[in-house]
Order: sequence, then structure tokens, then C-alpha cells
Amino acid sequence: MQKESSSTDRYRDSKPIDSPVHCLVVGGGAAGLLAAGQAALAGADVLVLEKMSRPGRKLAITGKGRCNLTNVAPITEFIDHFGPTGSFLRQAFHRYFTSDLLEFLQELGVATVTERGGRVFPASGGAPEVVTALLRWLERCGAAVRTGAPVERLLITDQAVTGVVCNGTVLPCSTLILATGGASYPLTGSTGDGYRLAEQAGHRLVPVRPALVPLITEGEWAGRAAGLQLRNTRVQLYISGRKQAEAFGELTFMQFGLSGPVILTLSGRAVDALRQRLEVHLVLDLKPGLDEKKLDARLIRDFEQRHREPLDSVLRGLLPQELVPIALELNGLAPDRLAGTVRSVERKQLRHWLKNWRLRIVGHRPMAEAIVTAGGVDTREVDPRTMGSRLVRGLFFAGEILDLQADTGGYNLQAAFSTGWLAGRAAAAG
Repeated sequence: MQKESSSTDRYRDSKPIDSPVHCLVVGGGAAGLLAAGQAALAGADVLVLEKMSRPGRKLAITGKGRCNLTNVAPITEFIDHFGPTGSFLRQAFHRYFTSDLLEFLQELGVATVTERGGRVFPASGGAPEVVTALLRWLERCGAAVRTGAPVERLLITDQAVTGVVCNGTVLPCSTLILATGGASYPLTGSTGDGYRLAEQAGHRLVPVRPALVPLITEGEWAGRAAGLQLRNTRVQLYISGRKQAEAFGELTFMQFGLSGPVILTLSGRAVDALRQRLEVHLVLDLKPGLDEKKLDARLIRDFEQRHREPLDSVLRGLLPQELVPIALELNGLAPDRLAGTVRSVERKQLRHWLKNWRLRIVGHRPMAEAIVTAGGVDTREVDPRTMGSRLVRGLFFAGEILDLQADTGGYNLQAAFSTGWLAGRAAAAG
């Protein structure tokens, strides 16, 4: 009985590497796979070049393996989550948006569920299901995939793309889509190769830096609570003493500092400020459900009713156990001091700290730990109607290689699908 070939072998043998094609797609992630399928459906001869041993590796681990596909927020709100460059996506979203993606996934047999915050996930809870479904669809569309195929350089003649050099071999094409991703999660193949290729084509890069990344705090305080997760916390970002943003949600104390959705949401501005050598602080409101007056009343009541108990015991009714010794130490209160002996000025200081725990941010974790990459190909040099280069004919971009980055919640992956859909359609017509 003949041994069945592996999926990797099938991809490697799917098309001779030196065969000319109409459309080459560099990168087999979310944007690249959707672009390739759409170009094939539009009648183009398509070949995907993926440098890793299998496509979709980053997609298979996104959302901690659950794959936050998109969000049900309306387009205007969606665009707001991308900040200054969000308006570039308006036309792509109007052409292919959440409802289109969900209908497409349903056709592929991928059921979805909508969870808190409008986040959409596969009902199975597994990102690999999405990758498998996309690859099967791609095969039905007639697009070929070649793995172990890193692109070394682009071939450009008279400001028009004519092919690439891949594994030392020239591969001609009429149109080319760069969908190589960013520089985060390098073990999945996202190592910033596309930036080098874009620069070779003459495109300007907005400085690349990590986004949606954990932050490093000064001192030992966060590390002493390492592993603690808070579900409902308000966090304010201060840059050079001025409040710039705030977010509400979950955070996690780490040995080095802070992580979790609320921290990742604020991290982009923090990283940019640190790059400018500005002073950055996060201010944590540990009791967001109580205003200053109600919290003061709560402290007075607890201290009076439990006046014979030590403070470290009384404060466990207000704070997780891990934070009690930190709260007492930062406010100069002994853990064995009786609650009834706390003076008014000391109580007010503690109350203020509970609503305004200030932590200085001194750095961020490396690019390898970032969920997405900020910066990339300057969107001013890309036509938002087609994702086509304004500098080189036949060259298109899709996904994270572009200077587009949003908060967590499915926004970034939807942008990858939308720009991939648009680039694929336009490249097939080119």
C-alpha cells in the first residue's frame, strides 16, 4: 500500500517553482489565503509562496488558539479602533466586512459564536479549524500553495512588477500581493520579510514597533503580585503628566509588570511615548465600582465594625490577598495595626491609593511577545480602493504589512481578511 503523502509534501509539489503565473501571493496567513482564493475565483492563475513548512501558522495560534475572527461592531466604531490610519480601511470594509466574513465561514462549515464585547470566535473554540477550512477552500478555488519558499527579492522593470526570486529561482508573474504579516510571533514566520521587499520596491516604511504588548513597570510592586488577574479595573495612561487615554477591563500582574487586554489596549501609545523618551505612568483604579465618597464610607464602616482586627485582615474584604501587603506598605501602614487606630488622614491616603495606584512604565516586552506590529508600509502610498501600490504597477499589499493596527477584539484579523479580499480581486483584474 502506497504511503499517503503529508500535507507539506502536497504543497511542495503542487506547482513547479519556475512556472510563470498571473498572480503570486507572498505569505500564507489570513490575508494571503483570502487574497489567493479571491484571485483564483476571479479567474487568475495563482500561486501562494509560504516560507514556513505549512500555511496559516500564526492564524492557528491567534486569540490564544481560539481565533478572535472579527467583531460585530459597526464600521464607524471599527474604524475608530484603528486610530489615525483607520480611515484608510473604510473602502475595504464597505466591500468586505463582518457579515460577509461570517457568511463565508458558514459556507465553509465553520460555525461561529459572538461573545462579550462583540468578539466573534469559532464555535468549536479552535483556531486550527479555521486554517483547515481556508486551505480546503483554497484548493477548491484552484490556487496552488508552495511551502518552504522564501522570497529573496522582487523583480521590477519600468516600475512594474515582473516576478520574484525564490530559493534562487526566478518566478515570473503579472501581479504580486505582499501579505507577509508583521514582525510579531517570529516563530510562525512573521519576521518582517515583507518590509524589506516593500522597501526594495521604493515604499516608505512607518517605523516598525510592537503593539498590543505587555508593559514593564518600575520597581518590585507588580512582580510581587505576579499571576494575579483582575477582571474589572479602570486604567488611565499618563504621558508627561497628562492623561492621554483610559480603558476598562481585565489586567494581569506579571513578574516584569502588567499584561492583559486593558494593558494591551493602552500599550501602543505607551510604546510610542517611550520611544520619544517621555515619562509614562499607568494609574490603576482598583475599586471602579465605588466613587471616592462611597469608598470612604466603606472604609469608615469596615474600620469601625472591625476595629479590633488587624488591617491585613480587614483589607481582604476590599482587595485580593496578593495586593493587601502592597497596599499597606505603600501607605505606611503596619499589617498588624488595629483598624480602629487608623487616623482620618491615613484613611484618606489609603482611599486615594485604591483609586489611583500610580505605576511608572519603563519599557515594554520584545516584538516576539507583541500580538501585532505597529508601523509598516505607509498607507499614503497604497490605493485604498484596490490595495495597489501607487509606486509600482501590479504590486498589492494585504494585512499586517500595512501601517494598520487596532485594539484587541477581532479588529486586526478582520482588517487582514478585508484587505486580502480586496487585493485578491484587484490583482486578478490587473
